[in-house]
Amino acid sequence: MAREKKIEQYDVVIIGGGAGGLTAGIYCCRARLKTLLIEKALVGGLATYTNEIENYPGFPEGTTGLGLMNLFEKQAKKFGVKFKGTDVKSVDLEGEVKRVETFRNIFECKVVIVASGGRPRITGAEGEQDFLFDKGISFCATCDAASNTDKDVLIIGSGDAAIEEGMFLTKFANKVIVSVIHDEGKMDCNEIAKAEALANPKMEFVWNTVVKRFEGNEHLENVVLENLKTKEEVNIKVPTCFEFIGYEPNTEIFKDKIKMTDRGYVIVNENKETSVEGVYAVGDVTDKFLKQVATAVGDGAIAGYAAEKYIAEDEMYKSQI
Repeated sequence: MAREKKIEQYDVVIIGGGAGGLTAGIYCCRARLKTLLIEKALVGGLATYTNEIENYPGFPEGTTGLGLMNLFEKQAKKFGVKFKGTDVKSVDLEGEVKRVETFRNIFECKVVIVASGGRPRITGAEGEQDFLFDKGISFCATCDAASNTDKDVLIIGSGDAAIEEGMFLTKFANKVIVSVIHDEGKMDCNEIAKAEALANPKMEFVWNTVVKRFEGNEHLENVVLENLKTKEEVNIKVPTCFEFIGYEPNTEIFKDKIKMTDRGYVIVNENKETSVEGVYAVGDVTDKFLKQVATAVGDGAIAGYAAEKYIAEDEMYKSQI
């Protein structure tokens, strides 16, 4: 016999505990809304894996991603945000009362804020899992450029993000080596970026290659590329490999329930409202120009404020009926 799930009521349920979700929680609780935040993994999201953050305002000496997110979490708890460390299995977003279902509970609420973030697409090469995030494989040039000053680094990918981030890295690194899957001279980026990159003396290209394996002792030391035509192995000795081969939003459970782009990003307006009334989305899960802690914080502030106004207006309407 299946165990009956416990039902709990909240004003707001936030799905995802990154910078956007935590900020939304702070705003909601300060507005005296009963707020639950559900995070299946590590509170703080992908930012917790960033060793150095030097572009977040208020920290002139820089800070660590984990340290910054710990402060966010502490502040959210101070104002009364409740936390559940579990995975969301399904959602019912239609109607006045939304339902968020986990393994053991059903949470009913007036507002849902989607802050489930995303995940960088990885190569799947041998040894990759051993060096993800703070052990040599990075997905953020802005975050990790300074720590690679005067060092050689490797980039996987040749799209706009890969090449533009690569050119940014040349301001810090000694040499930026780019692994390109295509024949010599062919890249996935726009023609202007391509021309600038090929003309940059600090950028070096390894054509017709993919990653075969990552090697190192606790931290990345060597990346083995394989030439797709000759099958020859090419050893690239670098302390950091930047992967820019795409990004995947965590929106599987919202499919056919809220409007998304063809790539699965949630579509929102300037108030972070989705296509469903009472449902908002913030941070990397949305279709946006820049995915950073600072922009996620702005999203969370807007959604938290909008949620408070939505609930207040709904209660006022009911009192007048």
